[in-house]
Amino acid sequence: MKELKPPHDPIEALGQAYELLLEKSMDEARQAEQRGAPRLGQIIDRARHEVTELTRLSEAQGLKLADYLKRDLEDAARFLSVTGKELKEWWGFESTVLEEQLLENFTQAADRTTVELQALNRAAETAEYRTGEITGPGTLECDGCGELLHFHGPGRIPPCPRCHKSRFHRERTG
Repeated sequence: MKELKPPHDPIEALGQAYELLLEKSMDEARQAEQRGAPRLGQIIDRARHEVTELTRLSEAQGLKLADYLKRDLEDAARFLSVTGKELKEWWGFESTVLEEQLLENFTQAADRTTVELQALNRAAETAEYRTGEITGPGTLECDGCGELLHFHGPGRIPPCPRCHKSRFHRERTG
């Protein structure tokens, strides 16, 4: 497990909690595969309780963090399923800049989510990202002006630096 460093910045703390939630969820998912695995969303919800306690987040922060992680994984899975492209295309930059464990956990979670989405045969909906939320690695595009925001790890979504709007979607070029 990744060592938790006491962050100086509350935003950094949420980013660390996001990574820890992903890591714990994937650890449980790997163990659950022998027991008839539950859906990844259920696993994330269970891991959220432990991560909330470990990182001293409020219950509301923990719930939001779990929602953000599910949103990112569902968006990545839809992208992989619909486009047939690689995850690095969803991120919008080369994955070599990502920490190895984060890359492995996110890739496995997105793959598992892709299978779940295909099994449920859900209609693809575009994920919506807003200022103030936490997102995982990747590139977001401003809905107002097209400005690109690159996240090389989990982080809080700021207002658009160009037009100051607050709604984004994943950039889908490649």
